[in-house]
This record gives sequence, structure tokens and C-alpha cells, in this order.
Amino acid sequence: MAVTVPTSAGEVTRPGRWLLPVILLGYVLNIVDVFVVNVALPTLSRTLGAGPAELELVVAGYTVAYACLLVIGGRLGDAYGRQRLFVTGMTGFTVTSAICGLAPNAALLIVARVLQGGTAALMVPQVLATIQVFYQGAARRRAIGIFGATLGVSAAAGQILGGLVVSADLFGLSWRPIFLVNIPIGLLGILAARRVVPESRASRALSVDWPGTALLATTVLLLMLPLTLGRDENWPLWCWVFLAAVPFAVAGFAVVQSREERHGRAPLLPPSLLRAPSMRRGLLTTLAFFPAFGGMILTTTISLQYGMHLGPLESGLTYIPYAIAFLTASLLCPRLVPRFGTYVTVAGALLLAVGFAVTALQAWSDYDGLTPLSPAPALVVIGFGQGLIAIPLTGLVLIGVPPERAGVASGVLTTTQQTATALGVAGIGTLFFSVAAGHGFGSATVAAELVEAALALVTAVAACTLPRRQS
Repeated sequence: MAVTVPTSAGEVTRPGRWLLPVILLGYVLNIVDVFVVNVALPTLSRTLGAGPAELELVVAGYTVAYACLLVIGGRLGDAYGRQRLFVTGMTGFTVTSAICGLAPNAALLIVARVLQGGTAALMVPQVLATIQVFYQGAARRRAIGIFGATLGVSAAAGQILGGLVVSADLFGLSWRPIFLVNIPIGLLGILAARRVVPESRASRALSVDWPGTALLATTVLLLMLPLTLGRDENWPLWCWVFLAAVPFAVAGFAVVQSREERHGRAPLLPPSLLRAPSMRRGLLTTLAFFPAFGGMILTTTISLQYGMHLGPLESGLTYIPYAIAFLTASLLCPRLVPRFGTYVTVAGALLLAVGFAVTALQAWSDYDGLTPLSPAPALVVIGFGQGLIAIPLTGLVLIGVPPERAGVASGVLTTTQQTATALGVAGIGTLFFSVAAGHGFGSATVAAELVEAALALVTAVAACTLPRRQS
């Protein structure tokens, strides 16, 4: 077992063999929970009477809370101890998973999902920070490589596990075990983390930007709530008021961030970071890519189960080619990116556009004739393309950022990724359900896939501006 070390003094310790598996468990729980819920959405709709807006909020509510609190979670870990925050976050994640699994209606489930996303934001930042502290040299590179590959493995596991659990209808509980299974896993993780994860903290922890966090959350909600609820509510006045307020919220956020940095504090988005061209261009690439990713998470599953009438297990198994392709790309990226740099990301975006376009063509030409195997070739292309973008993007963006600011910049990038994903769920999801209501799921699939293909092309153009080589 590794021992507690005062990392603020610069001391290090050799990590125990169980350290990496235990901290990665928190990351796996976070990723699996996104994908496992995805497969269960139609069953949730039937059993709880949840409409399209509620389904979007079940997905996006988690992501918004995670995005808005992610940087705070990292800074609290630096200040009060990463092991302490990891255990606290996993405890909260376990409790909120129980509330999700026992929720009697869609409203409580949405609230619980928001709280679950908030607890994940306390837990997940400690994973990479702990790797950075306790692993050195080649061991650190291997650990980070495993961390990256975990995304693909967890995505595959989430899809398959969700389909299996919902189809099995364990103890007659329908979808509820997808959340309740987190309880024993979480308890095991808490006990293991207290035993094998050493405590560490930063010598000079950054302050928490509470005003910036509040304004970021307000801005996202002002945009997301009308996009999510407006269609079901027949676009009442409050929707337009919220949308009109978005520019003012953005301006307020910018003013607060400038003031915080001017006074020597640590804002969520330091304006000076945007002076680095790679950061500006990287955020634009992120804002193009991740909405398509979020929209796909929601609309593909709804199309498979509602439109093609597949069961949860068949739907989950349909994603296997996608998940294997994503994992393959994540394993190849460490070799491809040092040699080809940003061309890997550009190629991934073009592949992504092709995959979305092929899916749209299939849905347009013979949607009712599609079988569970029909989407497989396009899903392979989509999964491989997404892996070629998502895995190297952070490294390419951080090239122009001074090393001492890499942590802050990485937090900004990750927050942007999660926020863009949530907005993609809300925006593309609303388009999908609106078209489906009037023209059927085939036309809705075509519309969603074409929007996602367009975003992939924008991603390719934006990626062309990124630095050619990764640090």
C-alpha cells in the first residue's frame, strides 16, 4: 500500500499496484453512467411517463452539473486533499445513484441526475491529478494511456450493460438496477480508496471562482431550458425572455472573469488564456465537435428503439461496432498524433461527416427496412472518427499554453466540452423530436444526422487551424 505524502513539499512515493485501478473506478463509473442511461431512455419514458423534454433533461442535467462544477472539484482537491475529495465525490455519487434508482417520477429523477453530475465533478478531477502526482516518466505515460483508453472501454461497457440490465428486468425493477448497481460498486470503491489512495494536495491551490461558476451555470440554463422545454410548452413567452437574456449573461460572465484576473484571483476562464491561438482555435473546434457527440448519444438510441423497434439489448449490442472502433482509435492515437499531428483530428472529423451522412442516406432511402446490422458500417466510421478527434484534442490545444497554466487550460477545455455536449443534447434532441412528431422517426433521423454531419465539417475546418504537432 502506498503511503500518504506531503506533495506540497515536492516529495513523491512509488504508487501501490492497486492505486490506478481504484482511481480509474471513479472515472469508469462516470462514463458508464452516461451510456447506460442512454440505452434505458425509452424504457424510462414508458415506465415514468416521461416526455421528450424530460428524457433530454435526464441526459443533459447530469452533463450540465458536471461541466459547471468540474473546475471547482479540481481546485477543492488541490486545496483540501485529492483523496478526500475523491472519497467525498464517490460517496455522493453512490447516494445520488440510489436516489436515481428509487425515483418514483421523472421530476425527482432529473433532480437526482443533476446532483449525481455534481458529485461526479468532485470525484473525476482527482483521477488525473493523482496520476500526475504519483506516477513519473514512463509509468506516467502508461497510466495516462490507460486513462485515455478507459473512455472507449467504458462507453462499450455502458451500452452493453444498459441493454442487458434493462432487458433482464432484474427482480421486476425494469431500468432501476442501472443506477442501483452503483451502490455496491461505490461502497467498494470508497473502502478501497481510503486504503490505497495516498493523500496529496497542491502547495498553492487556486481559489474557487464562485461568481464565475454561478454565471456560467446561469448562462447554460438560460440557453438549455428553452431549447429543451420550449417545444413541449409551445414556446411560451418565458422561453424567448430566457433566450434574449443569454447575451447579457455571457457579457456578465466575461466582465466577472476579467475582473477576477485583474485582481490576481483565478477565474474559471482567464481571458489571458485566449491570447494563445491554440486555445482560441481549440475551443472553437470543441464547440463544433461535442454538440454532435451529445446529439448522437440521445437521438441514435431513440431512433433504434422507437423508430426501428429494437429492444434495449438489441440497441445496446448495435453500439458494439461503434465502441470497438472508438477504442481502436484511442489506442492508435498515441502513435499517429506524434507523426501526423493535427491531420489526425482533421481526418477524424471528415470520417465523422461521412459516417453521419451515410446514416442519413440509409434513413432517407429505406428507414423501415433497416435491420440491427444496417447501421454497423456507419457506426464503425463514426466511432473511429470520434476517437481520432476526442483523444488528441486536449494535447493539440495545450501546445501554445505555458506549462504552469496547463491545468487551468485543461479545466477550461473540459468544461467547454461538457457544456457543448449538454447543449447538443438539448438542441439536436429538440430538432429530432420536433421532426418526429410531424414526419416520423425516419425523417427525424435524417434531420439530426445532417446537422451532425454539418458540425463535423465545421470541426474539420476548425481543426485545420490547430498546431501541427502535439507536445
